[in-house]
Amino acid sequence: MKIVEFLRSDAVIASLSGQAAPAVLAELVRPLAASQKVDGQRLVETLLDREKLGSTGIGEGVAIPHGKVPGLPGLMASFGRSAGGVDFRAIDGKPTHLFFALFAPENSAGTHLKALARISRIFKNPAFREAIMKAPDAAEIYRLIEAEDAKY
Repeated sequence: MKIVEFLRSDAVIASLSGQAAPAVLAELVRPLAASQKVDGQRLVETLLDREKLGSTGIGEGVAIPHGKVPGLPGLMASFGRSAGGVDFRAIDGKPTHLFFALFAPENSAGTHLKALARISRIFKNPAFREAIMKAPDAAEIYRLIEAEDAKY
């Protein structure tokens, strides 16, 4: 499974403007709601419900908010970067800069977990995270994700 199978280039946001978790999650959902014809409010609620269970901020400036949504045809994702960082209650207590939102169909536990593991794996690389932070635009961010994804 490759990340580019469920992350489209038009779902990459180079500059998130939200200052708090709910605003960031709403921004991450917008391109998916528009391109995938899904209810954006339902996606935001899915992510907020998941965050209530515990932060998806995995540390080192990365968060992978995720959830399952009935009726989705397959995995879908968006990516956003916050230059200033957001308090996302990450496990290391540091601000979160890189957000990878993932949505999966309701009955897709194995696929959902494989996707989460793959995202987590590529974002463990400090040089990759730094390159994403320095990328000039969304197109370059997508290219970097695509290139890093191809290594595994």
